[in-house]
Amino acid sequence: MLESSKDSAKLDAMKRIVGMIAKGKNASELFPAVVKNVASKNIEIKKLVYVYLMRYAEEQQDLALLSISTFQRALKDPNQLIRASALRVLSSIRVPIIVPIMMLAIKEASSDLSPYVRKNAAHAIQKLYSLDPEQKEMLIEVIEKLLKDRSTLVAGSVVMAFEEVCPDRIDLIHKNYRKLCNLLVDVEEWGQVVIIHMLTRYARTQFVSPWKDDEVMEEYSENNFYESDEDQKEKDRKVKNTYTMDPDHRLLLRNTKPLLQSRNAAVVMAVAQLYWHLAPKSEAGIVSKSLVRLLRSNREVQYIVLQNIATMSIQRKGMFEPYLKSFYVRSTDPTMIKTLKLEILTNLANEANISTLLREFQTYVKSQDKHFAAATIQAIGRCATNITEVTDTCLNGLVCLLSNRDEIVVAESVVVIKKLLQTQPAHHGEIIKHMSKLLDNITVPVARASILWLIGEYCERVPKIAPDVLRKTAKSFTNEDDLVKLQILNLGAKLYLTNSKQTKLLTQYVLNLGKYDQSYDIRDRARFIRQLIVPNEKSGALSKYAKKIFLAQKPAPLLESPFKDRDHFQLGTLSHTLNSRATGYLELSDWPEVAPDPSVRNVDIAESAKEWTGILGKTKKEKPTEKFYSESEEEEDESASTNTSESESSSESEKEDKEEGSSDESSGSSSSSEESSDSESDSKGSTAKKTSRAADESDSEDIKKKTKGISKKRSTSSSSDTDSTSSEESSSDSKSESDSKSDSESGKSRSATSSKKEEKPVQDRKAPNKQDVFLLDLDDFCPVTTPVAVPTAAVLSPSLTADLEGLSLSSSSVIDVTTQVSVPTKTHELLHRMSGKGLAAHYHFSRQPGIFGDRMVSVQVTVTNTTDQNIENIHIGEKKLPPGMRMHEFNPIECLEPAGSITVSMGIDFCDSTQTASFQLRTKDDNFNVNIQPSVGELLLPVTMSEKDFKKRQDVSSLVPGDALFSLQPKQIGMLTGMNETSATIAVAPQNSTRLVIIERVVKAANLGVVPSGQDNIHRFAAKTVHSGSLMLVTVELKESSTAQLIINTEKTVIGSVLLRELKPVLSQG
Repeated sequence: MLESSKDSAKLDAMKRIVGMIAKGKNASELFPAVVKNVASKNIEIKKLVYVYLMRYAEEQQDLALLSISTFQRALKDPNQLIRASALRVLSSIRVPIIVPIMMLAIKEASSDLSPYVRKNAAHAIQKLYSLDPEQKEMLIEVIEKLLKDRSTLVAGSVVMAFEEVCPDRIDLIHKNYRKLCNLLVDVEEWGQVVIIHMLTRYARTQFVSPWKDDEVMEEYSENNFYESDEDQKEKDRKVKNTYTMDPDHRLLLRNTKPLLQSRNAAVVMAVAQLYWHLAPKSEAGIVSKSLVRLLRSNREVQYIVLQNIATMSIQRKGMFEPYLKSFYVRSTDPTMIKTLKLEILTNLANEANISTLLREFQTYVKSQDKHFAAATIQAIGRCATNITEVTDTCLNGLVCLLSNRDEIVVAESVVVIKKLLQTQPAHHGEIIKHMSKLLDNITVPVARASILWLIGEYCERVPKIAPDVLRKTAKSFTNEDDLVKLQILNLGAKLYLTNSKQTKLLTQYVLNLGKYDQSYDIRDRARFIRQLIVPNEKSGALSKYAKKIFLAQKPAPLLESPFKDRDHFQLGTLSHTLNSRATGYLELSDWPEVAPDPSVRNVDIAESAKEWTGILGKTKKEKPTEKFYSESEEEEDESASTNTSESESSSESEKEDKEEGSSDESSGSSSSSEESSDSESDSKGSTAKKTSRAADESDSEDIKKKTKGISKKRSTSSSSDTDSTSSEESSSDSKSESDSKSDSESGKSRSATSSKKEEKPVQDRKAPNKQDVFLLDLDDFCPVTTPVAVPTAAVLSPSLTADLEGLSLSSSSVIDVTTQVSVPTKTHELLHRMSGKGLAAHYHFSRQPGIFGDRMVSVQVTVTNTTDQNIENIHIGEKKLPPGMRMHEFNPIECLEPAGSITVSMGIDFCDSTQTASFQLRTKDDNFNVNIQPSVGELLLPVTMSEKDFKKRQDVSSLVPGDALFSLQPKQIGMLTGMNETSATIAVAPQNSTRLVIIERVVKAANLGVVPSGQDNIHRFAAKTVHSGSLMLVTVELKESSTAQLIINTEKTVIGSVLLRELKPVLSQG
């Protein structure tokens, strides 16, 4: 096919080959045949050939070299995709001979008119540098050129090349710093992460520490009683003039703040570490809400985020104290997540919340995960040492755990009690006696050694018990672990020195046993102790001080967090995660004592404009500059620059309010958004400087007047705004600015049509709806639930519902997955106790979305032991699932006590079918075949939508361009076009005809969400299938003479008909 004369056959062959590569199959044998088509005139074939060559050029270098002339010709191709692909293939051939050719191609591509080609040139820089590091100087010239590029497509890639080739050349960033800050919101997510990390390092070298202000404030917080007024005024003046934040420093913080709302966890984490390392301590707290939001992500993301929160919570507890409940451990969390959450809870513990945390820890100790239970006991010990008020409470609780059946729990409790007793041993003689009684039952070496150490250390407080313990352990000496043997020797030595009458012979017996032990450590210890404590002719001077050596006062151990020393690594890096320096890690420098000259970041606007117009190949008429701000605002700004830091913060809030006014105007129409985005970006660059505040004049006089009107209105009220409200507004402003910028860059082709829209009346340009909901404005981070319980529906009258329906939060339609408030608890038998030899199991569908994955149905299984013996190792064995079906197993249950019961969660992807999931439920001794079969109603997730959207989705033919439905993704619109309708008329019992009963019965039978309805006789429900996300619309319309019409609209015809069959008896039965 590749050698065919027809392009259609070649194209089909290349599609198949690329498909093979995508599936991971080896297609390298076809390289000679594919290379022949590199000069094809068909653009589609050429694109696919380049995709293939990018994958295999490095492996088949000799054959790829034969086509270099073709790649060089392709670099001049009129199609930007071909030019970019040719450069990518050329840089993938790892042969030193073609380095000059690659260098020339990169230089030419860096001046290309297409930003996509320039982006690929930045990617090629890194490949060439790794192939030949000697080209560094020439590559730096290209990087310097690309750093001046104003395209958001290029910014992330060139900064990555800068970090790889010359991360120490900070001077290349100076002139581009403000531009990168302003472009940051519009760069792709990968580029945002790279730029933020680079700007974090840059800021630490160019600005002074914002944390000094806090230290000075603390220093001057206390006043002397006899201090004069002049001294007090002098101190106040020093405090006020100690620190003023550089405008460029503030620009970086302000422009990264909106990215805390990013959907990408890496971007949020990058902004969080930037605020942690650069922001004043009073402002760093805003990242906590965003980080807690990331805890809803998958376990890998949770692990990284929790590690960083653990480091933060050690130094600044106040940041995460409001979100304490977000760190409570769930039964479905893996052990690594549980341990990190436990670490954070321990760090956040204080006098106010310790009682709540100790109750939580009591539950964790009973966990089936023994390693987690042991970590909880260590956490209790840390809380006891850090908070003296609860030391006794914790100690008593740990003593109670000594009677636990689980050996690991008891052993860990002993070790922690030993450390706690060292802090105040005088009051706890009874505890030492109690622990000595447990010595016969405890077998864990560390625990036995800890008890023996305690008895030996405080043998004078238990003079009757200590010799008896030595007698017992002397009997079992030969069978003990080495750790325990060493402590027996120590115990004997201490008793010999304090109570030689009773223990002299016992100690000599133990020393003789140690003398012939297999371990040389124990033999050495025995000889050492004998020479030290038993006086003889050869004894040295040390034997006089034996008592002081053995019974010296020992310092209490410090129970510290394992994350204490990780803060010297930059947060969010691999080095921080591993707690060791990784290859390629760039150290974060200390703050400079004196800030370098800020003028190095000033850019001549005229020169940069000429350079940019030269790149575009267009000339732009210069426009007369006009003051963007009103006179009153300028006066306020001037006063702010000479006033205290407080007045400066208020002037910054004014700036942010003014920016909000301009962004409000920009959302009115597409043409105004383009113009306002230009003026906004210019004003951002100019306001960053202290001297110049001029901005380019807008193209439309109407827009200019409106902007001034808004800014004048806001200038009077903004000075009284608090810092917190201004920061919230700035985040929303930046978001709208980013939208307008992206529109202005990507929508230049629509300028003709947008100019027509400009003629519309000004009244049509409405400000954004103030009810817009952002991720960071949520009250708490619990799952958002839509009340579908019966009483809620009864409160709303039909007319009120119809009125409320119009109050949508945004212009576009909203379809959100929700969870039910009242989940039915209908259980099904999984395994009868007779069939399971005393093991019984029941299951029910919890109707919780996304616990194990987007496509899995959550199933809760309750396992009960009806026998009088322990059942061990209960887990899922062999699975017999239909094709496509997947199952997420529950964690194995190590041991289930008699009459005990435990509930575990599992997930099953039923692929939108009611097929049976068959698998084996195994114990240590037996296997049992069990089945789980869902009803159609359990394969759905409830969604929320307005009545208007519901009606539109019922009649898909009503879709027109500009409709709210076009806000959906293309995939969703494609699914809607294939909806089918299934209906049936049913006889409804009189007692079932009320709204409350209908909602209750339908929701109990199927996992549907209630849609508000403006008519009393029509009830609407909506859901989507768990696996495919297909929409399911259910309508119950009550007719006269006790009948009702049940209508189901869905793309899945089979599921719709089965659901109809299941709902009919639910509504008709009495």
